[in-house]
Amino acid sequence: MQEYEYTAIPAPTRAEKNRALKTPGERFGATIAGVLNRMATEGWEYLRADVLPSEERSGLTSRTTVFHNLLIFRRALVQEPHDTVFLPEVPVPLDAPAAPPESVPTFLTSAKPALSSRLSSHAEPGSAPRLGPATTED
Repeated sequence: MQEYEYTAIPAPTRAEKNRALKTPGERFGATIAGVLNRMATEGWEYLRADVLPSEERSGLTSRTTVFHNLLIFRRALVQEPHDTVFLPEVPVPLDAPAAPPESVPTFLTSAKPALSSRLSSHAEPGSAPRLGPATTED
């Protein structure tokens, strides 16, 4: 699955001066195109423009909500190839007996038999220990 990283930059609020362009709309469009082209040369793909709220201080004790125009960009993360090979699991029939372990670690064989059976993943099913109420030490 492809993964991306994202960045957000503030959208320009005023057009750059350009004597070749006559109208304010043309100048602002050229400014936006310049930002998009600059980010594209760095590998960022334009995704969308968002208007997001931000709570900022207004005076000593009050706060106001200000809306910011942001340009959102993304670029693909380079993924390193994995050497892991995933093999499909073979389903085991429910009525088949469990296979004994091929080798038992030495720390289990040297322990007491009761402890060994409690630590084994192949222990006989039984009732769980009874849990009492939680107590705190004062």
